[in-house]
Amino acid sequence: MRAHYTKREYRIPMRDGVKLFTQVYAPKDSSQPHPFLIMRTPFSVAPYGDEAYRRLLGPSESFDKAGYIFVFQDVRGRFQSEGQFVDMHPHREQPGSAEADESRDMADTVDWLLKNVPGNNGRVGIWGISYPGFYTSASIIDSHPAIKAASPEAPVTNLFEGDDAYHNGAFMLAAQFQLYSSYFKPRLDGPEYPLKDLRRFDYGTNDGYSFFMQHGPDLKSIAALIHNPSFDEKMQHSTYDDFWQARDISPHLRGIHSPVLNVGGWFDAEDLAGTLRTYNAIAEQNPGLQNVLVMGPWMHGAWVRANTTNLGPLSLHENTSAFFRDQIAFPFFEYYLKDKPAPDLPAAFVYETGSNRWMRYGAWPPPDSVEKTLYLHAGGKLSFAAPADGEPAFDQYISDPRHPVPYMEKVPTELGEEFMFGDQRFASRRADVLTFISDPLTEDLTLVGPVSPRLQVSTSGTDSDFDVKLIDVYPHAEPTPGYQLLVRGEPMRAKFRNSFSKPEAMLPDQVTALNFDMPDVNHTFLRGHRIMVQVASSWFPLTDLNPQRFEDIAAALPIDFVTANERVYHGQHAASGIVVHLLPVK
Repeated sequence: MRAHYTKREYRIPMRDGVKLFTQVYAPKDSSQPHPFLIMRTPFSVAPYGDEAYRRLLGPSESFDKAGYIFVFQDVRGRFQSEGQFVDMHPHREQPGSAEADESRDMADTVDWLLKNVPGNNGRVGIWGISYPGFYTSASIIDSHPAIKAASPEAPVTNLFEGDDAYHNGAFMLAAQFQLYSSYFKPRLDGPEYPLKDLRRFDYGTNDGYSFFMQHGPDLKSIAALIHNPSFDEKMQHSTYDDFWQARDISPHLRGIHSPVLNVGGWFDAEDLAGTLRTYNAIAEQNPGLQNVLVMGPWMHGAWVRANTTNLGPLSLHENTSAFFRDQIAFPFFEYYLKDKPAPDLPAAFVYETGSNRWMRYGAWPPPDSVEKTLYLHAGGKLSFAAPADGEPAFDQYISDPRHPVPYMEKVPTELGEEFMFGDQRFASRRADVLTFISDPLTEDLTLVGPVSPRLQVSTSGTDSDFDVKLIDVYPHAEPTPGYQLLVRGEPMRAKFRNSFSKPEAMLPDQVTALNFDMPDVNHTFLRGHRIMVQVASSWFPLTDLNPQRFEDIAAALPIDFVTANERVYHGQHAASGIVVHLLPVK
């Protein structure tokens, strides 16, 4: 990089006087002006110092070779930037003249760069993955006129509703502990933030299941291990209250004036929901804007950070990550920032897992899909036929917080993202997991869009989790015989069945409707495969444990965690099923 770029570091003043630490890598080739490509991050823009260079500057080597003015910025209160860090800083709809938020910090940064960095062509592109994806989304609200292209990728969007912190009211324990024990430690004094404090938390074991059982099951005991006020804050705000509502960026994604490339992965364990929510919010609030959705067969950030050719039994037949970088991302920015040939991008460019191919759609989900229900039946059967008269009314199991269902057969200490496509045979063998399976399919079956459990359940307690998985069961003739591929799974904390803001106790042993939506899929169950649905009441330590009685789980004590008898009903008058959307056979 040193041979082709000159690095400079600046402290750029914002409208309220706070200075944000910013690095600029400018091409040494001054024969033509270059556009800016900006990433803002809370995770450090290291290495620091004019003579310390990054190995890569852009989303791929193509960007580095093509020549951009690359800009990296520590956001407020992080590392070498001044100010107070606010997690998912709420957007200000009507700020005062000296009040800042992420949109205005970006606007002030762009103004300064245009005036103070020579050799620019007046155009700006912005991008980022995960938390930097949030900063990308927030930066295009009422966007600065110089911003000509933006790519929020796996953007954190609503931490309570499906992103990192909570899924349907269940606290994402493993991921949050990892984040706040290592990456978001409390800031030390002054703007200089020693990089040595980024060191990982020492779990003292490789067994994540045993670690969290030993230090739990209550969240207070687990939180005491790291003494991080931000972790405590997330844990204690256990309903969708004003704290979380203010941090949902999606209602504010208006006034966007640049094309947007939304990118995510079908197997993203952290921010799958954020990509889809951001894409939909931008489409609804900015009619006529070019707003593209790209969903690939990737884990979190793997479209940039990896070369993905297979996932579990899914042989993808190509480097899907390189395809995205070379054929989608690079042409997108080249066109809008340099007037290069326009890429041929549909509204939705999505990978279809199972059949393992890229698909192009004029809208997402495809409008010609047909809604159908996969019904749960007695004897562990699953089919599109509704329960018949006389079928047994329910199946049941005992949920014991002392022996919760693990989310992987071998649970690592940090989040094991590969669970998103992991083999579920270990769970099928457990007595506290209900398993329903179809006959072998006689033709390919493609599911598109959301997957929506519609359950009739009861518990002997006053609250419980009901974790639902949709699974592709491979035939025994496959190279991975009998593999049970997780296609989509989500927890649902029953006390939030009617409202995430106002939880309600369950009435013991009373049949209760439990309806919720899981993130979209684009998956083909091939002929000869079978469809499986699993239902359980723990998914540990992916999510925290439910005491199985109605109370504030953040304040629960070990003695509060009790066993419960769980029932899932599937008779004619109390049917349970999974609503899916089928693509017509052509």
